Amino acid sequence: MSYTAPVKDMLFAIEHLANIEQIAQIPGFEDAGLDTAAAVLEECAKFNEGVLAPLNWEGDKNPSSWKDGVVTTTPGFKEAFRQYAEGGWQGLQHPADFGGQGLPKTIGAACIEMTNSANMSFALCPLLTDGAIEALLTAGSDELKATYLEKLVTGQWTGTMNLTEPQAGSDLALVRTRAEPQPDGTYKIFGTKIFITYGEHDMAENIIHLVLARVQGAPEGVKGISLFVVPKFMVNKDGSLGARNDAHCVSIEHKLGIKASPTAVLQFGDHGGAVGYLVGEENRGLEYMFIMMNAARYAVGMQGIAISERAYQKAVQYAKDRVQSRPVDGSIAASAPIIHHPDVKRMLMTMRATVEGCRAMATVAAAAFDAAHHHPDADTRKQNQAFYEFMVPLVKGYSTETSLEVTSLGVQVHGGMGFIEETGAAQYYRDAKILTIYEGTTAIQANDLVGRKTARDGGQVAKGIAAQIEKTEADLLASGTPAALAVAKRLTAARKALLDVIDFVAGGTKAQPNAVFAGSVPYLMLAGNVVAGWQLARSLLVAQDLLQKGQDEAFMRAKITTAQFYADHILVKAPGLRDSIVEGAASVTELALEAF
Repeated sequence: MSYTAPVKDMLFAIEHLANIEQIAQIPGFEDAGLDTAAAVLEECAKFNEGVLAPLNWEGDKNPSSWKDGVVTTTPGFKEAFRQYAEGGWQGLQHPADFGGQGLPKTIGAACIEMTNSANMSFALCPLLTDGAIEALLTAGSDELKATYLEKLVTGQWTGTMNLTEPQAGSDLALVRTRAEPQPDGTYKIFGTKIFITYGEHDMAENIIHLVLARVQGAPEGVKGISLFVVPKFMVNKDGSLGARNDAHCVSIEHKLGIKASPTAVLQFGDHGGAVGYLVGEENRGLEYMFIMMNAARYAVGMQGIAISERAYQKAVQYAKDRVQSRPVDGSIAASAPIIHHPDVKRMLMTMRATVEGCRAMATVAAAAFDAAHHHPDADTRKQNQAFYEFMVPLVKGYSTETSLEVTSLGVQVHGGMGFIEETGAAQYYRDAKILTIYEGTTAIQANDLVGRKTARDGGQVAKGIAAQIEKTEADLLASGTPAALAVAKRLTAARKALLDVIDFVAGGTKAQPNAVFAGSVPYLMLAGNVVAGWQLARSLLVAQDLLQKGQDEAFMRAKITTAQFYADHILVKAPGLRDSIVEGAASVTELALEAF
């Protein structure tokens, strides 16, 4: 099935929720207003609809393959990646100094969504390269930047992040890969890294691995980890490629989904040592890797939204075409397309409202990132940074957890046909599962939300967000329409539930850590639900206003209805989650271990 990029909904969020015209007043973004956003999104849609989307199913049927250390990607991927790079898509939101276009994340995020909707397995390659670029921009020496950045930004080379080892999954204190200093200032790297996305492939002429390793004599645990650039091919002084480095792919994984994306096991140093170059200072590698991780966590949240959108489009198409049973209200005397049945509409509305809520939340977060990094006023930067950092676990955790529900509903709408691979609905369900796992499982995002983002400041940032939500409630009440009043009622109950949980988390993390962390993922889901619901409430107010002005009636009415549905069917879960978190911890932890 074809994919149609939801450009209109993306631009609605960019214009009215993220306030792109305000971002365009920030120095450096003067040319990045709504007109630019619209032009970029239209071009991006053409590329993704025409080039990447048709390769998605092919990648599932004919995944990447490994033979004698060489990885061959799905037929068509190499040519598509060449077009992707030539189109300037890799460098969209990277600095012009290194060959990028320097556009704000607010625009770039929509393009990331499209690429992942069109072909998630393909999109993982540029996603990891983005992370490598961010890390080098932040911590790389002038020499490293000069050697690697332009080729990464233009898509001539690609990047990876190498954290995980067979014995060290999320616990990076256990990393054993070692780095031996050499007289010339380089290091020799020895070790094994697993689960390395696009760790080996045939789509670019060089692969730049960013590798966590320990220098001899470094402190134990996470304090002794350093970050290194380890190129697949050495780079000569003139920028040409030299000898093959001692970094080799010894196998790729056979996976549940994202099959076209090669997930490599990489062996460093089996033939004398892989040459590595230190990024920044020794023993600060985890700090630098978190720059990559945070960029990637946001992007994985976009993947959740993207795969949900693709599943939704497919389900709608099927529901309009599939004829089964008469409508229960007798409105049609014969069998009708299943979209006439109330439960099918409920499923489709759940999919639609979830996607639009998550997209709105992620777009607003991207705008905060842009202000945090580029606004001339220090206070504005600080406030936006705090908001963005609070949003990252929500965008990553909530958007990916809900993608499992949305893609599962997509299969359900298809009925028995959804369980058959040929219809394509099952691929989205399988592909979605990894999203709640990589770049930190949902529990790791939730631990971050509890510890760094809520307990550390006594819940001040979280309560500040709740205060902004309360202002939206006041606007809904002032509007006075039946739809606005109905949403205000749900949003108020949800915000109060959130505030109860913030107090519980902020006050109990040290006193009763097991009780708080037993509810950490439910807290993340509650917070994500409320923030997405808040953004849809804002959407409703905008849509009502534009409807009165006679703008795009069908679209604005759909926006209002979708916001109402979210409030009535999704936001209403918030008070129940509050009860589970605040009052239900004991039943999580009480059962004796031997009883399991």
